[in-house]
This record gives sequence, structure tokens and C-alpha cells, in this order.
Amino acid sequence: MKRRVTIEDVARAAGVSRQTVSRAINNKGEISPATRERVLEAVRALDYRPSRVARGLATRRTRTIGLVVPDITNPFFPEIARGVQDVARGADYSVFLCNTDESPDEELQVLRSLAAQPVDGILLFGSRINDDDAAAFADGYRPLVVLNRVLEHPGVSLILVDNQRGAKLAVDHLANKGHTAIGMLAGPVTSPSSAQRVEGFRQAMAARGLSTPEDWILPGHPTIEGGHAAARHLLTGHPQVSALFTYNDLSALGAAQASLELGRRVPAGCAIIGFDDVRLAAMVSPSLTSVRVNKYYLGQQAMIRLLAMLDEPDAIFPPIRVDVELVVRESTQKSEIGD
Repeated sequence: MKRRVTIEDVARAAGVSRQTVSRAINNKGEISPATRERVLEAVRALDYRPSRVARGLATRRTRTIGLVVPDITNPFFPEIARGVQDVARGADYSVFLCNTDESPDEELQVLRSLAAQPVDGILLFGSRINDDDAAAFADGYRPLVVLNRVLEHPGVSLILVDNQRGAKLAVDHLANKGHTAIGMLAGPVTSPSSAQRVEGFRQAMAARGLSTPEDWILPGHPTIEGGHAAARHLLTGHPQVSALFTYNDLSALGAAQASLELGRRVPAGCAIIGFDDVRLAAMVSPSLTSVRVNKYYLGQQAMIRLLAMLDEPDAIFPPIRVDVELVVRESTQKSEIGD
């Protein structure tokens, strides 16, 4: 097996010290342009690849970041991860992807593990830990980029999707289709995104003069199975509900299954709107009306912001606000209830 080229090999080939090689590679220290070029020529000739550990010791960076998500099987998050990775790769960073299985305890453990590695920064998407734990972690670690959670802290930067506007778009669309009895399948009670969407739903219903009985808003697991269970419970207990706004597209797909089992075809028997607009939403039958979030853009912007925080550790950055749009498809397309 071919022996790995070391920094000592480069130093011998260039006729300089190890320290001079390190300064040339990291573009630091006072060395002449001619010496720097001689070192870099030796690097190219020998195909020398500095180890990340060695470079980390010199630069105090590991060139790694952590990406924490609650459920990697949810098709919302791979698109985000791709956006993160594409930007990270261009900046010579590697990404550690961590899945927490929607568990606050697992999330806190993952965050502490990444901080101990250490990674240079963390992107926290879909956080489920409580406010006190989030603030306590931010007190001891920076930089941290957080999605859809308001966390006022100098070491934290926020990316905020307009969840309340998304809920309003959904309610207005259903109301314009003639629906007055609209239920909501919310997300986990630990989800800040769900809380924002519930608040937007309540406000939009009130603006339309529509009632929102407490038991018409049902929290659940953000999966197909969770949406199925919640929709079956809500529609069985309240058959007058003619439309559902759901926390995400997976919940919506489960709700469509439950509605069909109860003899209520979508959309004639029950109109359904999802959130996120994952690729699957356009592929199912009937295709799913959904509030679209640009997931790849979220990942890109999160990584760009993290790099900026690394370059300017004392700067305070404003939140990045991301708009949404409603994509109308077959699951709400009937113009009158009962068509």
C-alpha cells in the first residue's frame, strides 16, 4: 500500500521547515511569495493532502458542522440536507447528519455530543426541546442556526418560515370553496412550528367568522400513521367537519386514507390541505393541495448564515424570513361541498 505523504515530505522537497509548510498551506505568517510558491509546488507534485485533524489544530476549526433533524424519513428534511451539503461542500466543510426520532431527550443528547466533538457549528431544524433547555445549550455553544423557533440569544441565528401566513392561505382557500366546518390536524405538542400554524389557523378562522371548537384541533405524530389515526378520530367524532388543514403532507396523506375508509372520498367528502409540498404531494391520487416551503433554499440559507457567523463571531445577524405559497391540486378542487 502506498505510504501517505506527510508534511515532513513536503518540507524536505521544498527545502523548508514544517512550520513554513504550515504557514504556506494556511496562508498565514510572514514568508516570501517565492517560498510560498515553492512549497505549494511541492504540495502539488507530491499530491499532499493535509489531515483535517492537523488543519484543525492549526486553524482551530474542524471543517465539520452538525445538522440535526427530528425524522430523516420525512421527505421534508432530505431536501434541506441537500441544500446544506451543497453549500458546505463548496466551502470545504463536511456535514454530520443526526436524527432525533422526534425525541426531546435524544435531541439534547445529540446536541451535547456534537458540541463535545467538537463541530464548528450546528444547524438545528425541527427542534423539540423546551425553551429552557434550548437557551441553556445556546449559553454554552455557538454558532447555532435554528429553524422555526424564536430564541433570542447572541450566539443563535434564526430562520423563520411564515407558518401563520401558510395557515391563513389554507383556511382562506377552503372557505372560498364553501367550507365552514374546518378541522386541523396539528403536529407534536413539542413542535414550535405546529404552535405557529395552530395560531395562524385560529386567527384565519376568526377573521372569517368561523368557529374553532377545541376538539376540532387535534395534535398528532407528523407521519402517515399519525395523520391516519388523528383524522379517523376527528372525522368519526365530528362528522360535520368537511375539510382538514394538516401539519404536514405526511399527515395529510394519512388523513386521506382515513377519510376514504370512512366512506368520504377526497375532495367531495372531505377536502384536505397539507404543508411543505414534498415531491410526493404531486404524485399521489388525488394529488395534494399543499402550502409550499422551498426546502432546498432553507438548507442553503442556513449553511450560508452559519459560514457568516463563523467568519464574524461577534456579529448579531437578523432572522432570515422565508415566505410560503399555496399550491392547489385535486384534494381541494371541488367548487361546492358534496360535488
